[in-house]
Amino acid sequence: MLFGTSIVVLVGGIASSAIAETVHGAVVFSRHGDRSSKHYSGYGLTSLGFEQNFQVGSSYRNRYLSSSSPQRIFNISEDTYVPSQIYATAPDQSVLINAATAFLQGFYPPVGTENREITTQTLNNGSTTQNPLNGYQYVFLHGADANSPDTIWLKGDDSCPAFTRASKSFEKSAEFQSKVESTKSFYSGFWDLIDGVYDYTPDKMSYAKAYDIYDLISVASIHNRSIPRNVTSEELFQLRTLADSAEFAYNFNASEPARAMGGKTLSGAILKQLNQTVSSKGKLKFSLLTGSYDSFLAFFGLSGLISTSDNFFGLPDYASSMAFELVTAENTTEFPSDVNDLSVRFMFRNGSSGPLTSFPLFGRSETTTPWAEFVSQMKSRAITSPEQWCNMCNSQEDFCALYGTSSTENAEKSGENGGMSNAVAGVIGAMTTIGVVAIGGAIAFMLFRRRKQSVPLTQESVTVNCEKGSISSGNTGV
Repeated sequence: MLFGTSIVVLVGGIASSAIAETVHGAVVFSRHGDRSSKHYSGYGLTSLGFEQNFQVGSSYRNRYLSSSSPQRIFNISEDTYVPSQIYATAPDQSVLINAATAFLQGFYPPVGTENREITTQTLNNGSTTQNPLNGYQYVFLHGADANSPDTIWLKGDDSCPAFTRASKSFEKSAEFQSKVESTKSFYSGFWDLIDGVYDYTPDKMSYAKAYDIYDLISVASIHNRSIPRNVTSEELFQLRTLADSAEFAYNFNASEPARAMGGKTLSGAILKQLNQTVSSKGKLKFSLLTGSYDSFLAFFGLSGLISTSDNFFGLPDYASSMAFELVTAENTTEFPSDVNDLSVRFMFRNGSSGPLTSFPLFGRSETTTPWAEFVSQMKSRAITSPEQWCNMCNSQEDFCALYGTSSTENAEKSGENGGMSNAVAGVIGAMTTIGVVAIGGAIAFMLFRRRKQSVPLTQESVTVNCEKGSISSGNTGV
């Protein structure tokens, strides 16, 4: 399905009817690129995935850093990474850490790749040194550990019992049962392709595993070379469509707000980062958040994008991204003294290439939202603190004991009546010292390229390296 003619397509990332404006900051949320199948433990980003995320980072470099771009962020360093201007974070998971790293390599490439002089240092003994790898720039990436409250901002649906219960309720619905029954024969027709997967049996071939089956066959269609029979583009399209419907329902339902937990925490992260740009008078200029498709889907539902186009009911492609730009409607030479002069523009790109397209949020007709209204709308949808998340999720994470929300559960886990587990004691000791930290175009979801080469479902090994980091606090003054 493609968007209608009412969409304003951006050519080269710049609207043909662009008016004078200044971009003062931006937050980008990006999905990882191509990976091996999630069905297998140890799955990782592929070479294609690295390339896709690098390409996305390069495209945002052209938009936000290039001196020739009308959308260049005001006073941002074009060639050299300045830590105070850039913030980047990803959950401490290899696929997402590597996706963010590839993006940042495209955003700030080695200084020697664009005819720029590589910085050298002269030591006291007269010798000189310079950065290796043609002037490689390391952009600091904050990795949110799974046991830290930081992880909720990009993975708010993990370790959240309320989300799990709400999401699973979809499987009890008449809609779910109807689709299971109506698609039985369709899914059983793929058993000859799946029977090599070690933990599958014929009875698992159903809509109940719509995404997993689609993912196995989709990954195979990209990477492997032989298959018992051809899989047609029509079959792949149908598998994708069914996975779309299942995953959207798991992650959003207006009558069950807890299903959108990932979108609520992502909204909080976006709001915190933009507010930090505002409160610092533009010192923080660009934030990169990296995550998964479930957070995209939840945000699509929460923000009203599904009323803009039916395509937002579908899974975002690999390396998709959405951007939130903080702008003034005229050229300026300084950050505005009145925040009412600021607006936020939302943009989306499906996949690693194609146009970056503006869409209205919150049921508005305009593609920009005044700052005060944006803050109000986002706060009504967002989770803005770990304490709020712990309460809404009824989570048993150790750090939730800090807020008195899971002390009973943790006492039961430790086997002591009213006692405190060592993990909780350690968290409390650390947190009282350092504080709880928080981080502060046309789309075609249903378009599936025809693939002429058939390939098997056997997983090929992928080597992935992972680096860890820590997350910093954003401003929470909104």
